[in-house]
Amino acid sequence: MSIASSTPLAPMSEIRQPGTYVEFCRQQPLGAISFAIICAMMIAGIFCEWVAPYDPLAIDFASLLAAPSWDHWCGTDAFGRDICSRLIYGSRTALVIGFTSSFLGSSVGAILGIASAYFGGRIDNWIQRVVDVLLAFPIIVLALVVVAAFGKVLLVGIDVNLIFAITIPIVPRVARVVRAAALSVRVMPYVDAARAAGYSHTRIIFRHMAPNVVAPYLIMLTAFVAQAILAEASLSFLGLGVQEPTAAWGLMLLQEPTAAWGLMLSGNAADFYRQAPWMILFPGVAISIAVFAFNLFGDSLRDYLDPRFKV
Repeated sequence: MSIASSTPLAPMSEIRQPGTYVEFCRQQPLGAISFAIICAMMIAGIFCEWVAPYDPLAIDFASLLAAPSWDHWCGTDAFGRDICSRLIYGSRTALVIGFTSSFLGSSVGAILGIASAYFGGRIDNWIQRVVDVLLAFPIIVLALVVVAAFGKVLLVGIDVNLIFAITIPIVPRVARVVRAAALSVRVMPYVDAARAAGYSHTRIIFRHMAPNVVAPYLIMLTAFVAQAILAEASLSFLGLGVQEPTAAWGLMLLQEPTAAWGLMLSGNAADFYRQAPWMILFPGVAISIAVFAFNLFGDSLRDYLDPRFKV
């Protein structure tokens, strides 16, 4: 995952110039390709009802463990469900959890980072010590603790606590990076002028400092979507994330036993890795492509906004 540097990035006026997107594609072709992959994932997730060839929950016992074919492009799983359709619906789950977790974590972390840099002194010291404690835990470990401690709260089929569990580890990482950028903004003359004019702390933070750290915020937001998708897949694989029958990429690698015909049928993809390797292959490829695309786009966005790479 890319980490934004504390070097001042391009001002937002430059980011809004006409032709910026064409220039980005010209300077960062790999970033443009990754952005196209992300757009394809978003389109598939938004319009999955029309894109998916089958119902992802439909069980077809006549097509158990069917190999990839023209009827089932990615084959079927142990319950006869079309894997391609479940991958398409799973992209919606991954993007909703990934974007929501990254947005909440990056936004809260940015506010804490700006406030820490602005107030300084004891407030800065306390915030940074809490950040140090949270940074001591890897994202997946801290997410496991939160999920195990607070259980599950479902809202529209999505576990709210799962989103919070992924959000919490993101906050300190974004706070540290944004604080480094905000420290250089705090000493600017317009911030001193705002203080002299008697503006409130809230107005100075949100109106004068926050717009000038948008560039590192966007970079971290994009990069942590990949980490959030990977964390969601890992937690679902461990049985602590998304639950059946919701389609999710991590859950497709570890499907819970289902009762049918009076028997308990195992849908664990690991049990069929020899007989039906596509049950593991395609979800794994989907996770890898999604994480790679967001990481590559975050790196390209960082290089494009960093003035050190300008010629």
